[in-house]
Amino acid sequence: MGQIDLLFDDQVTFFKNGETKSLSFRFQALNNLKRAIKQQEDVILSAIQQDLNKSEFEGFLTEIGILYEEIDFMKKRLKKWMKPKRVKTALTHIGSKSVIYPEPYGVTLIIAPWNYPFQLAISPLIGAIAAGNTAIIKPSELTPHTSAVLTRLIKETFDSNYITSIEGDAETSQALLKKPFDYIFFTGSTPVGKIVMEQAAKNLTPVTLELGGKSPSIVHEDANLKLAAKRIAWGKFTNAGQTCVAPDYIYVHEHVQADFTKELQQAITELYGKKPLDNQDFPKIVNEKHFKRLHQLIDKDKLIYGGKSDQEKIKIEPTILTNINWDSPVMKEEIFGPILPIMSYKELSTVIREVSDQPKPLALYLFTENKQTEQQVIDQIPFGGGCINDTIYHLATPYLPFGGVGHSGTGSYHGKASFDTFSHYKSILKQTTKFDVPLRYPGSEKGFKLIKKFFK
Repeated sequence: MGQIDLLFDDQVTFFKNGETKSLSFRFQALNNLKRAIKQQEDVILSAIQQDLNKSEFEGFLTEIGILYEEIDFMKKRLKKWMKPKRVKTALTHIGSKSVIYPEPYGVTLIIAPWNYPFQLAISPLIGAIAAGNTAIIKPSELTPHTSAVLTRLIKETFDSNYITSIEGDAETSQALLKKPFDYIFFTGSTPVGKIVMEQAAKNLTPVTLELGGKSPSIVHEDANLKLAAKRIAWGKFTNAGQTCVAPDYIYVHEHVQADFTKELQQAITELYGKKPLDNQDFPKIVNEKHFKRLHQLIDKDKLIYGGKSDQEKIKIEPTILTNINWDSPVMKEEIFGPILPIMSYKELSTVIREVSDQPKPLALYLFTENKQTEQQVIDQIPFGGGCINDTIYHLATPYLPFGGVGHSGTGSYHGKASFDTFSHYKSILKQTTKFDVPLRYPGSEKGFKLIKKFFK
């Protein structure tokens, strides 16, 4: 029997013991997790810096701080969420009571990506713990330093029959997916998400898929151009564009395109300096394979800003492309890097139609001062979630469920949504024995007439 088989079976046995279901156990596990992260903060940030060259500031902001907030949010509300909820009962069920019981699924699998290698492993784990599950984490092999630190932290904090982390490559993921988990949470690319869903279907395992897609930013003619440029630049080039909700491309109104483009270039220079490749805090591309893929997407004939790269450092500076259309190579795939194409439009209806014709994006960002324009875009374009007059900030609040739709994912998490994701809601009807209503039983003509009348 292999390591994966043993760990899985141990977690099945431990979960069936029922220890994970008590409030005190869950609360203590969340406390232990937060304490372990705090104790290892410097080590975690160092590992992330080695893997992606994130600065201490960016590493803490995007990988650790958000986790502290999520744990605290859970702890304050967990007792209330765990309580069975009494709901109304239909008149046809007179004498009975209806109650919904949240219960954990059981043994869960969390497959994490490389772009936010610590945060996107631990954030769903917080939901799994809060809901009373056990968990096996599979961190990304593309960020080996963070993977090693995460695995060691989990090992030192929890017994492996409760929570464990298994390092390895794609073969390890494939072996894990063959096990009959009670729930699978996957963050990564759409193509791999399809494989995960296919494997999960063999065991009828429910899944949450946090994927990606080409998330647009729309800059309308009435937008605050300076702020729009600064917030798009920040959202796009954080982590060198390697963010699932990063603005993938811009649609800007033709009346303000020239002014906006100038503001965007200025914003990039202010954020990352005139020579971003020399900026010690500007993140690198995760590996050479992705570096080469991104480098091929830079069309020199469309280039108006940036475009330089350093293969030794695996860095590409913030880059802007114009005169782009849907036939351009850069528009054929999710970019996932520091390359930002710009397209222009005359009528908002054109943007709505063209974006809606594409696979549903994970995020959408609209910059406008007009409430009617806001509502038109929200109502008419399907997407996972997003912001008005900002970018990527929506994923950092535990009050908003975060997730995709269609090709950008299924399911959501963060805050209460994480508890819901990792919980099965068991519906129970408690019937009285003090009396019995004979109308539901066959053989009563009068009862049948009353039932027909009632339901009409």
